[in-house]
Amino acid sequence: MRAIALIDVNNFYASCERVFNPKLEGKAVVILSNNDGCVIARNAVTKALGISMGAPWFKLKDLARQHNIIALSSNYALYADMSNRVMSILSQYSPTQEVYSIDESFLDLTGINKNPIDYAQAMLARIQQWTGLPVCVGIGSSKTLAKLANHIAKKRPKYNGVCNLNLFTVQQLDQLFSEISISEVWGIGRKLVPKLNAYGIHTILDLKRSDSKYMRQQFNVVIEKIIRELNGKACLALEEVAPAKQQILSSRSFGSPVSDLASLSESVTLYVSKASEKLRQQKSYAGTVSVYIRTSPFNSEARYSNAKTISLPSHTDDTRQLVSVALWILKGLYKGGYKYQKAGIMLSNLVPASGQQTDLFGFSASVKKSDQLMSVIDEINSKMGKQHLRIASMGYKQPWAMKQERKSNNFTTRWDELLAVK
Repeated sequence: MRAIALIDVNNFYASCERVFNPKLEGKAVVILSNNDGCVIARNAVTKALGISMGAPWFKLKDLARQHNIIALSSNYALYADMSNRVMSILSQYSPTQEVYSIDESFLDLTGINKNPIDYAQAMLARIQQWTGLPVCVGIGSSKTLAKLANHIAKKRPKYNGVCNLNLFTVQQLDQLFSEISISEVWGIGRKLVPKLNAYGIHTILDLKRSDSKYMRQQFNVVIEKIIRELNGKACLALEEVAPAKQQILSSRSFGSPVSDLASLSESVTLYVSKASEKLRQQKSYAGTVSVYIRTSPFNSEARYSNAKTISLPSHTDDTRQLVSVALWILKGLYKGGYKYQKAGIMLSNLVPASGQQTDLFGFSASVKKSDQLMSVIDEINSKMGKQHLRIASMGYKQPWAMKQERKSNNFTTRWDELLAVK
């Protein structure tokens, strides 16, 4: 029988913070979005208090004082590095791995001549020992069942962090599935639940026993695949190489309102620089640049928003060229007298770097020089720190930068912020 494992870090963002601050153990912790606006992650203690995802932090101040809730700003550099460490450890347990998200990874354990439960427990122990992060493992004959098994391992302590649905009899599976709502099935969103309920489908067992072809006619092919996967027929392959993105977006709300063009230019330059790095990482070139700016939709004062898209004469991944186009667009969008809350950019019409076509006046020598320069800049910034080398229009003071008043140190990515033990 095929054995697919899904390994998921429990309460990932909050767990990363707890690793370097043991005083958070047993405390209610929330992680806040950009500018410390809304709750984007919670630990188990906070979830028990009924605090929902996306809740505005300013509305929780009284509840926070009552329950001593600790709020932290998002520390994406820390989370990304801890994720890379976990994924690196997991890669040692199977030749086939799909990194599904920052805290989730699929492994194909089919054919591994070891007890699956013991093998999974070994993963848990090593990740705990090497990173301090708690994980759960779900095993099934399809990706959907592996996801479901992981959910069961998290919610039911008797499984000790590992649930292998391949060991269940058909009767045991049906009993288990009859106790779980369809809302817990991978791919069944909140909007779809009431629609399925209208067809008398409330539990996973109901969905499993439904006619896959009929449900495809009523909904779509995704539902058919989910039903087949719940019945143990694998329809979703593991993607060992993540597909290249078709669009790259970069935007942020400002820490304080911005009125002048210079500050907007700095922010747009930063966003294009970040997007350009991602573009080169996936070895793509962009053919279109979009820029938008807007004031706060909740501002009682004058409101304004606008956006524009420009197609480039030839595709490129050169930060200088992309910034130049973006700033030209911005000048056309900008109107004085408004307090802008947010700006953003999007690179689209992406093509593989190997398939780039220059225009009539494009020269291979100039393209080669551009590629070499960008490669050197990326290498230096990788070693010395992000934006160590930057486009001048990005500026340095950046008073508009997002607020991160509660951010912990970059414990694993900056020498000057390493944890000090006294």
